[in-house]
Amino acid sequence: MESVITTITTWALPLIFAITLHEAAHGFVAWKLGDDTAYMLGRVSFNPIRHIDPLGTLLLPAVLIFSGAPFLFGYARPVPVNFARLRHPRRDMVWVAAAGPLTNLALAVVSALGFYTLAVMPDALVGWLVLNLQNALLINIVLAVFNMLPLPPLDGGRVAVGLLPRRMAMRLASVERYGMFILLAVLFLPGLFGARFNILATVIGPPVNFLYNGILNLVGLQ
Repeated sequence: MESVITTITTWALPLIFAITLHEAAHGFVAWKLGDDTAYMLGRVSFNPIRHIDPLGTLLLPAVLIFSGAPFLFGYARPVPVNFARLRHPRRDMVWVAAAGPLTNLALAVVSALGFYTLAVMPDALVGWLVLNLQNALLINIVLAVFNMLPLPPLDGGRVAVGLLPRRMAMRLASVERYGMFILLAVLFLPGLFGARFNILATVIGPPVNFLYNGILNLVGLQ
């Protein structure tokens, strides 16, 4: 029972914290750039209850963790943004979309720096804190890289729509209605057909490893 509680708390707490700040960052930047939709709905908040999706934030990650899946996947309730209300819609859409992944990278750096606090922590908490910091570092990097894939409705897709020439941007934006189905197919179909590799892990694995080692080097831990 103790090991189950440790597993849940050392994965769930970093994941909920990472997703909460990711979504709040989208809403905050949108608010500052002219669209107060998320602000008026209370989504510019550090309260995780306002962002949690029971299926995507709790059930799905728990199933993946306890089934020993080679990847962790989860999502929150998307923050509503009315891009037409932004002062400069195409340019500001890029900043709103990028705010979430950039926040996760900042949290990854903070998590790495957190290892320097272990020396002053009670011995009974050190092991639990190490697991939390390790998982927080990994989760935030994975969220940042995953969300920057250039496929709407992911943040990277919206960044691409804001940066590409208008005709190409419109074609990419039209994919958004199918984007989540494409992602779920890439995540789960290879396993169903007995594939020994995961396409998504193959794509995001190298940048995740690069950022993981780069942040550890940045803070002097490697």
